[in-house]
Amino acid sequence: MKKTSVRTRVLTGTVAAAALAAATVGAVSASAETTETPAAPAAVKADTQNKNLAESTGLTIDAATRAARAALDAATKAGQHVSIAVVDRDGVTRVLLKGDGAGPQSPQSAERKAFTAVSWNAPTSELAKRLAQAPNLKDIPGTLFLAGGAPVQSKGAPVAAIGVAGAPSGDLDEQFAQAGVAELAK
Repeated sequence: MKKTSVRTRVLTGTVAAAALAAATVGAVSASAETTETPAAPAAVKADTQNKNLAESTGLTIDAATRAARAALDAATKAGQHVSIAVVDRDGVTRVLLKGDGAGPQSPQSAERKAFTAVSWNAPTSELAKRLAQAPNLKDIPGTLFLAGGAPVQSKGAPVAAIGVAGAPSGDLDEQFAQAGVAELAK
């Protein structure tokens, strides 16, 4: 009996595997049903009277963008280089603007100020004063108790917040954040 080379055996094995695969695909295709697949079940209709559901009020992306732009414009007019963050009720960033010339730490600081303001429904300048009575507040992750965050309210409840960071003082940052809140009242 004649010995075949490794190359011949590999080539023969590859051809045999390809033929087997083609035959299997052909058999599966031939046996597949030609009827239409059943339609997906219709979406379950939400019962608006269901006591297990909660409604939430929040800013539209357009409103959040307008507020951020108004805050940035106020800072630019004052010659300040800042970053602006607008967060929703859950502290999730909806809009983040890093102004021209703003420092590298300012975007994250703006987000943290906005998160802090919405979490306590109060300006961060006011919250910074509370640290004297409860210094461990500063240990809560994601918070920053420096002036520059302002809540956005609807019927007294927080629905968003604006944080500004990068000006030489927190008072200026908060003034610019308030300009963003004021834009929403227009």
